Amino acid sequence: MILPPATLGMLGGGQLGRYFVMAAHRLGYKVVVLDPDPASIAGAAADHHIVAAYDDPTALHDLASRCAAVTCEFENVPATALALLEQYQPVRPAAGAVRICQDRREEKAFLSRAGIPVAPNQTLLPGEPLPALPASLFPAILKTAREGYDGKGQWTIQAADQLPAALAASGVPCVLEQRLALEGEFSLTLARSPSGAIGALPLVQNWHSGGILDQTRSPANVPALEADARRIAEQLIAALDYVGVLTVELFLVAGKLLVNELAPRPHNSGHPSLDNAECSQFELQVRALCDLPLPSRIAVRPAMLLNLLGDLWQAGTPDWAALLALPGVHLHLYGKGEPRPGRKMGHVTITAADWPTVEETCQRVRQLLGLPPR
Repeated sequence: MILPPATLGMLGGGQLGRYFVMAAHRLGYKVVVLDPDPASIAGAAADHHIVAAYDDPTALHDLASRCAAVTCEFENVPATALALLEQYQPVRPAAGAVRICQDRREEKAFLSRAGIPVAPNQTLLPGEPLPALPASLFPAILKTAREGYDGKGQWTIQAADQLPAALAASGVPCVLEQRLALEGEFSLTLARSPSGAIGALPLVQNWHSGGILDQTRSPANVPALEADARRIAEQLIAALDYVGVLTVELFLVAGKLLVNELAPRPHNSGHPSLDNAECSQFELQVRALCDLPLPSRIAVRPAMLLNLLGDLWQAGTPDWAALLALPGVHLHLYGKGEPRPGRKMGHVTITAADWPTVEETCQRVRQLLGLPPR
């Protein structure tokens, strides 16, 4: 067990890392962030910011020398960097688990070996002859094997004759997935400690727009699906021998849950826990990293999350005063600089004692922000 006032390490400098720093500080820890951006918002909140590339050996040794344990805020940290750190300090999640999650080809293969249902898919390589593909695979979505997120690195494919151009545009290995008739999108965030304890937030329901998370309902309040999601997530944790926070993204298709992706970290859809839960996903991350006790079940009150993208700033700064005049509204701005379209600048969480009040306030917030009703 790693107790305060120990120093913890964070690879990554975005908003997820920033909230980890805040949760660690609240529990009495210090944090060192390694991130190449001098303006990193997590680095600004940390006790020390190492400005260097994630694969810089000198910087990694510096981080290891300062910290009692290390974690990460996104899955595209080089697995080789995590493996180097593992020679000196505990790294949670481990390099092997992150390596699987950062490549869709490895992730799909792992999920299939573990007996977890996924969408029908096929790995494709640019410049190589296309394999024979069943007509049932189309329409489909072509996704880059690595580093695609928030709808980036994805192409909708209606028929096989569209594949050569899309593969050439990608220029990298891809995974072709059947486009499913979704009945809902859900996610579950849970944590496992080195001692084997498991703590989980309730299942949440998500809605996307343009491939980016738009709105999350916490909790989803679908007991049968929650039980299935928890079973799937615990099966995955066991198969990966996973330690740390893991978010499982799920599709509901024909009444059954399929796994879309794994995120070896806290997740955008877990942000309501900052305002509606007894233990946030970031406190779970700190607790799992340090082998502190984990709450097996976390009570939450009704909440809805709305993402704030840079598009909202195109006509000037949104009217925060009007927003904050509404009861139950919690505004989170991440401290980023330029509000570019599609860039996550913050989020709003609406909480109340009952769902009708949450939903009514949520629609009012969407109106104030100029967002279409949902």
